Order: sequence, then C-alpha cells, then structure tokens
Amino acid sequence: MNDHVVYYQIGVEAPITPQEPLPDLPNIPRGSIVVIDGRAPIWRYGMAFHRLHGSPAAAVAVYDPRLGAVIVASHIPGLREGDVLDVEPPSTHANNPS
Repeated sequence: MNDHVVYYQIGVEAPITPQEPLPDLPNIPRGSIVVIDGRAPIWRYGMAFHRLHGSPAAAVAVYDPRLGAVIVASHIPGLREGDVLDVEPPSTHANNPS
C-alpha cells in the first residue's frame, strides 16, 4: 500500500467510563489512512470515529488481528468500505518480535 498509514491507539488496560478522555490524535498528514487500534469498549471506538471526522485523513480503518485493517470510511478512489489492508500496528510487532 503506497498510501501513508497512521495508527491511532485507543486501547485500555482496565475498565473505564465514557468520561475517560481519548488519547490525542497522532499527526495525520492530509490524505493518509488512519487505523484505529486497541482493545476498548465499542463506545470508545465511536468516540474515536467522531474525533477523526474532519481530520485530514482520507480513510479510516479499524484493526482486526484476524483480518488486518478493515476500511470503515474512505474518500480514496478504489478503496471502499469493507476492503482489508494487510498491515499490522506497531504494537503488534512489540508483542511478537520476529
């Protein structure tokens, strides 16, 4: 994939409430693909989608360790909702060194 991929880690280690703030957005170059990653409640993912709305990202995906990054929103021609990118977040490499 030639497009720039940026990872947004929103995972949590312990139970949280909706009042717990999301991490700051990473630097998102215009036109990049943002992959949201991390074990978190579904409402936290919804908050992350809302935060990314209006960002310079051209596409948003969620990481599924069984599939890869599943596109959930895209303004990139040829990259549609449901497409899967064969990528792994940096956190995955730290847990499974090659």
